[in-house]
Amino acid sequence: MFNFEKLDVWRKAIEFADLVYSLTGAFPDNERFGLTSQMRRAAVSISSNIAEGSSRFSRDDYARFLEIATGSLFEVVSQSFIATKQGFISDQDRLRLYSAAEEQSRMLSGLRRSLGVN
Repeated sequence: MFNFEKLDVWRKAIEFADLVYSLTGAFPDNERFGLTSQMRRAAVSISSNIAEGSSRFSRDDYARFLEIATGSLFEVVSQSFIATKQGFISDQDRLRLYSAAEEQSRMLSGLRRSLGVN
């Protein structure tokens, strides 16, 4: 088992990506290379950056990857508003995604703080 697999924040990131995949699965076909792809790539980036960061020898490097993961999380949140306005997802589904993103954000912030970097 790799060290990142033990992290709750990484497991939650996998669940978050799964939620994004589920919600974007119903997007129109003409969005496959647009918003669908953007949201999925950003969601996958969260767990990927947590994993990659955990391999770094310096806490500063690890923290930087966690910042990137947080940025990807925020991308998905922003994109979910567009998806709602376009009628691709319901406001209820956006709120579910938003709630999961808030939890993920808190977890990422906590891990970053635990590294003791500025």
